[in-house]
Amino acid sequence: MELEEKPKYGEPRKYDANFKGPIQNRGCTDIVCCILFAIAILCYIAVGILAWSQGDPRKVIYPTDSRGQFCGQAGTPLANKPNLFYFNIMKCASPMVLLEFQCPTTQMCVEKCPEKFMTLVKAYSNHNDFAYYKTFCKEGVTNTMGIPQILSLGLCPAMLTPSRPFTRRCFPALGLKEGVITVGNNTRFDDGSGNMRDAKDLMDGVKNATVVIEARQVVMKIFEDYTQSWYWILIGLVIAMVTSLLFIILLRFLAGIMVWVMIVMVILVIGYGIFHCYMEYAALKGQAGANVTLQDLGFQTDFAVYLQIRQTWLAFMIILAIVDVIIILLLIFLRKRILIAIALIKEASRAVAHVMSSLFYPLFTFVLLAMVIAYWAVTAVFLSTSNEPIYKVFNETACDHSRKTCDPANYSTSVEKAQCPDSECLFAFYGGETPYHKYLVGLQFYNVFLFFWCANFVTALGQMTLAGAFASYYWAVVKPDDMPAFPVFSSLGRSLRYHTGTLAFGSLILSIVQIIRVLLEYLDHKLKGAQNKFTKFLLCCMKCCFWCLEKCIKFLNRNAYIMVAIYGKSFCTSARDAFLLLMRNMIRVAVLDKVTDFLLFLGKLLIVGLVGIFAFFFFSGRVKAFENTAPHLHYYWVPILTVVVGSYLIAHGFFSVYAMCVDTLFLCFLEDLERNDGSAERPYLMPESLRKVLNKKNQAEPAH
Repeated sequence: MELEEKPKYGEPRKYDANFKGPIQNRGCTDIVCCILFAIAILCYIAVGILAWSQGDPRKVIYPTDSRGQFCGQAGTPLANKPNLFYFNIMKCASPMVLLEFQCPTTQMCVEKCPEKFMTLVKAYSNHNDFAYYKTFCKEGVTNTMGIPQILSLGLCPAMLTPSRPFTRRCFPALGLKEGVITVGNNTRFDDGSGNMRDAKDLMDGVKNATVVIEARQVVMKIFEDYTQSWYWILIGLVIAMVTSLLFIILLRFLAGIMVWVMIVMVILVIGYGIFHCYMEYAALKGQAGANVTLQDLGFQTDFAVYLQIRQTWLAFMIILAIVDVIIILLLIFLRKRILIAIALIKEASRAVAHVMSSLFYPLFTFVLLAMVIAYWAVTAVFLSTSNEPIYKVFNETACDHSRKTCDPANYSTSVEKAQCPDSECLFAFYGGETPYHKYLVGLQFYNVFLFFWCANFVTALGQMTLAGAFASYYWAVVKPDDMPAFPVFSSLGRSLRYHTGTLAFGSLILSIVQIIRVLLEYLDHKLKGAQNKFTKFLLCCMKCCFWCLEKCIKFLNRNAYIMVAIYGKSFCTSARDAFLLLMRNMIRVAVLDKVTDFLLFLGKLLIVGLVGIFAFFFFSGRVKAFENTAPHLHYYWVPILTVVVGSYLIAHGFFSVYAMCVDTLFLCFLEDLERNDGSAERPYLMPESLRKVLNKKNQAEPAH
């Protein structure tokens, strides 16, 4: 007798008369991982307490002078001196050096940055000028001291240059005048030793400072735009929320019509975008400077300049046309599957209508994620500021002790000072040699890893909760009588009581892959200067592979959580059952499920497109009715972009419930096909609309 060969993707589900949906009598799953997760959370809390006891966020908020004191800190002698002044800015390599507290020159806190040119030699001869000059000198400078003595002791800078505060640090006020770099509107300055130098020499100390200043102006303008338009942005986001809610309510009653209307509307919205881009492209024909290419124009901080170039509108038009054509082709080839997807969306609409509380569950997930992000961010700040100030020897001439650590308290009488008279002991950066400081990088790594784990756990909890609620709807013979009174709360209670370990297990696997991706990005950043092409190729391949792996794990986890919500089994068993079920129905999964996701994506795209077009016409002042109402802005694209991004996040929040509902019903639908055959004893539980599309019917039904 020959042994029967087992099916490649496991045995189909057998009929079970006692199965009525999510199993109530279940036990705890993946207990080991639950204990591990609890220990990890306790350690995470311990890391937070340790960081909060050792850290000092003032190191981030306030700049630090050469003595390691905080500029502008309330309750200290430096409370009225918020800005950091550099004695010789030309010793600094770049603005990044300034931001990292490692500029090899004396730094001190001042009330205001210098506003005029002045050298010590010239200021010394005038009483008022010298009094002003001394505000940028160390303590101990008197009128009886000579200039050589002041400079040799390093008490004062040799010169002052007009500066502006940026991130509370005094940068030379560099500018451009007829293509020549200027400082304080002058092209040349006295360096304090009697030599006249070009203003461009300051670029050695403040490389790309003109870009920094322009960027600062852009940031200030954007901030002003937000202050002028924030309430209109809120109104736009409220409109997006109302539109999303209205769209979902309409789907409940008019799913079939709404899907086709949505498809047509998306095509029309993109089509209008193509038409608008063409009109702008045609309107710029013949205008001076409109034919300049984007490559010739280069990077501009005033983004409105790009809208005056024909090539910009041509690029927009081509991109939108390609998107429109792709959507139309997909609709043509998938038109038959769209009918099944519409039936599935109709059923999802009914499910959401029976479980209305599911629409508000994303708010709970958002609050939990906000708490996780806030804890991670605060802990990261305290960890990064829990170092001690490190002082090093800085000098201008050759010195054996250069860049070695030193003690500023007794440096003037130290051996280093005796051997290197022109050297100074200055604050360099924050660090430490204690065991705590040695393991600081490890603690930061643990902080990031637990952030991923907790964030993925919260997301997984939401998926399992919604899956349990919608599964109870599908398998209910009489709806809503056979459903729990509060499906979402019942499912949430089951998930936390029995499956915390399973949620932790699935999120742990995903977090490991994500932390590996972070490490690969870190390696890529460190090796950017490397010329080894093989290393770059290998890193690129690994990043691509782990990106694909992350997507696959997210897909498998999502379906595994649905199976856990229904059957209450462990993660590995549920993941295997979900995978085999999907593989036994590969064609339906590859086409039907993805078509449904595509239609839901079109819904999000439609909401974003409608709100975005409204925001564009309102903030750009293109409609005369809104000219006096709309705020006057530097960059009208700032509120438009904010509204568009916010609208997408809001629409995604609502449609994520729909997507989870569709995925749950889809798995239940596949199990329904395996468990039942349409006979009087084993009738299909799928809705009649879905049975008609699939040419399935229950024997109790009259033949059509």
